[in-house]
Amino acid sequence: MAQKLLPGTLASSLGPDTEAASSSESTVVGTSSSDARQPITGKERAEWVVKSTVGPEALVGELVGAGWDTLLDGPPKQYGTHWQGFGDRLGMSVAGNAVSNTMEAGIGAAWGEDPRYFREGPASPFGHRLGHAAKMTFMAENRDGNEMLAYARFIAIPGSNFLSNAWRAPGDDSVDRATIRTGIGFAGRFGSNVFDEFWPDFKQRLFHRRAEQGHN
Repeated sequence: MAQKLLPGTLASSLGPDTEAASSSESTVVGTSSSDARQPITGKERAEWVVKSTVGPEALVGELVGAGWDTLLDGPPKQYGTHWQGFGDRLGMSVAGNAVSNTMEAGIGAAWGEDPRYFREGPASPFGHRLGHAAKMTFMAENRDGNEMLAYARFIAIPGSNFLSNAWRAPGDDSVDRATIRTGIGFAGRFGSNVFDEFWPDFKQRLFHRRAEQGHN
């Protein structure tokens, strides 16, 4: 026999449907408030510039590029194939990258363009994730989290490469060279997106495997 509840008690005033709805509403509200992506702040823009210029991922790419050009005696020829030439090429690459990243973060702040890359994650198929990395090479998110053309990036990458012609060595200061560097800049952004998309998964599996081997 079901137990009778006195009028006015909390249990009698809330039926099963009401309790479920209340619980559901609290769950939705809690989830939306915690998962909602917040617009990028000025501090986060500065942190992105530093990370994208002298962070481990960025420095590895610049070291490889400078080493490759030094090995093949790429332009400018004046730098040569010795350690001094490698250092000069590396310094020029870091400086150009710093100018480009600062321009992108600073100009994009005017209309809320977010320079950061947000990954799809392992829940999506591999091809979809790769396509997302390619798409976000030319797209960005605005203040509301909606995708938009990365106007600041389209200004920053070509602008910094043509601007750097003013202090580059002869042979590396032409329109053709600046155009090539612009293409390399977008290719580098795609590579960075791919790394950000898949590296966390690879790292998790790698350390998980090592942990299992350690227990064995």
